[in-house]
Amino acid sequence: MVAPSLANSADFVRGLWPQAEARGVSRAAFEAAFSGYNYIPKVMELTRKQPEFSQTVQQYLDKRVTAAQAQKGQAMRAEWNQTLTGSQQRWGVQPEFVLAIWGMETNFGGFMGGENTIHALATLTEGGYRPDFFREELLTALRIVSDGHVSAGNMTGSWAGAMGHTQFMPSSFMRYAVDYNGDGRKDIWNSVQDALGSTANYLNNFGWRPGETWGYEIKLPSGFNFAAARQLERAPLSQWQAMGIQRVSGKPFPRPTDMARLYMPAGANGPAFLLLPNFDVIKRYNNSDSYALAVGHLADRIIGGGSFATPWPAGDYALNKAQRAELQTLLARAGYDVGSPDGVVGPKTRAAVLAYQNQAGLPADGYISGRLLEALKR
Repeated sequence: MVAPSLANSADFVRGLWPQAEARGVSRAAFEAAFSGYNYIPKVMELTRKQPEFSQTVQQYLDKRVTAAQAQKGQAMRAEWNQTLTGSQQRWGVQPEFVLAIWGMETNFGGFMGGENTIHALATLTEGGYRPDFFREELLTALRIVSDGHVSAGNMTGSWAGAMGHTQFMPSSFMRYAVDYNGDGRKDIWNSVQDALGSTANYLNNFGWRPGETWGYEIKLPSGFNFAAARQLERAPLSQWQAMGIQRVSGKPFPRPTDMARLYMPAGANGPAFLLLPNFDVIKRYNNSDSYALAVGHLADRIIGGGSFATPWPAGDYALNKAQRAELQTLLARAGYDVGSPDGVVGPKTRAAVLAYQNQAGLPADGYISGRLLEALKR
């Protein structure tokens, strides 16, 4: 894609004004926001530098949930106790979860992104990267500046427009940001109070269940029926318990009627969890099981919990596309129908993996990783 010229950028900005004006953006705010604007090639390069990065859930968590990070969260809990207690009373979200998101998003404000949000969003829109989505975010960001919550120069964030201590997109800011400290502005960049309150309000709006956790680490009984578990998908804790599942702590499930789903991020040989409704609320922040597990685990560590009771499988690794194609080729050679080996895991590949695991006497968990590939090679 050819970068727009300065003349084209000027045309883009002129063409945007009628839409901004229709959103209630003042001319003064608009001019300030686009002062010195030039298309940013580096931002567009980042849209193309998002290669498939293969990592296990263990690798993802090991980078983000550490003893040092938990200690920092504990220190921040002491420092911002009044704000966190007040926001819990107002929105029902326990402090450790707000802190865990803050830690995950910006290392407790340590790095909030250095891009001018207006200019980054304008570049993405002008450059044609998801232009409808980013135009909407750009117009919303202009309204935030026009409304006086932050100056155009101080509205900074990631290259993709996530802003402030807890990385709200402009649309999320408009819906969920709060003026917690009562100064008349919703300032998630400079006011930790506003940022933490906004995050609690966000989670509350997506159905946070006060006083409940995200899930439980559990242990599976020997001879666990994985096929029956796949049929269940989501079921009351009491039903999972009837299948022999117990908490690793040995404690009973406090609310047996709560609906939960089984999650085995490293297959049957690693830590396993029953995930509760609040886990899915965390995923509204970032739609990733790995992310939500990291937030939940960091929250537990902040309130004094330890590492997972079950160790991660030694020597496991995530498969890249070429390795997934190799796995499919090996399954096909062994007589299993995977369709065309293309490195994309679909229903046929999953069914072939389960059939292979059953035939090889392995736990039929359907988990695809380096350990499975190595077993097939043998």
